[in-house]
Amino acid sequence: MTYSLQFLPEVEDDVINNYTWYKAKSRALGEDFLRIFYSSAYDIARSPLLYRKVYKEFRRCLIRRFPYAIYFALDEARIIVFGLFHCARNPRSIKSMLQNREKE
Repeated sequence: MTYSLQFLPEVEDDVINNYTWYKAKSRALGEDFLRIFYSSAYDIARSPLLYRKVYKEFRRCLIRRFPYAIYFALDEARIIVFGLFHCARNPRSIKSMLQNREKE
């Protein structure tokens, strides 16, 4: 089955902010972050069921090399990306943010 991939606006903001932060450290690091993020998003779109559910219907994909995870859910023939969160965040705060974004 082919899935379309949709990002919430908050996720796009998170990606841009993280890219800017890593780019300030090193231009190449910022570019690597974007490349690996979009590669992970492509992997999710190809095989979303490979990623296990971690909270309600939300699944998680850990990003290689960077301490971030992409949180997404399946909705019929589309994948909705709800969050890009740092892995050191408190899991309760991640659940709370996912709930808030889910309701919007």
